[in-house]
Amino acid sequence: MTILPAALVSIPFGAVIALQVGSLTEQLGAQSFTGGASVLAVVQQASPLIVALLIAGAGGSAICADLGSRKIREELDAMEVMGVSPVQRLVVPRVLAAMGVAVLLNGLVSVVGILGGYFFNVIMQGGTPGAYLSSFSALAQLPDLYVSELKALVFGFIAGIVAAYRGLNPRGGPKGVGDAVNQSVVITFLLLFFVNMVMTAVYLQIVPPKGG
Repeated sequence: MTILPAALVSIPFGAVIALQVGSLTEQLGAQSFTGGASVLAVVQQASPLIVALLIAGAGGSAICADLGSRKIREELDAMEVMGVSPVQRLVVPRVLAAMGVAVLLNGLVSVVGILGGYFFNVIMQGGTPGAYLSSFSALAQLPDLYVSELKALVFGFIAGIVAAYRGLNPRGGPKGVGDAVNQSVVITFLLLFFVNMVMTAVYLQIVPPKGG
């Protein structure tokens, strides 16, 4: 459900980053580093955030609505009476699924975003394909990909946990379920941006820039 939206969102993100970075590097006389800088921005920052927002908006809201509706219909209470844990049966699989989908989508968004940036830099700004590709090895390194996937994993976990918590605790009947869905999405967005800031700061302290 989120594959096509993720791909469509990643194209303009990659294009904007490539155009902005390309314009900046041209002013500084460092056009040869446009590709590497664009890839770092897409892989480290844009891709995990795009995935997180889509997971929270689409998957998280669905999880929250499903659990909330089960709660007000007293299905969860019935499961507890029968000795079945709603958390183990309903919450854990959904959270794990959100984490797995986030990691897989992050790879897709990274590839599509990089291809979009490549196209716009080479076609729109007159860059050379060789310079765009060769700058990968100059600036990018494997830990950049690792931290991107780690961010996606953590973001998927946060989205799943927040959605599940709000879904298990709706207030006020059907209207409360709708309010819980809205709250879960907003809370998840705020947490994601904060956690992204913290993880980025820690990563930049632990892993030195390539060539630094």
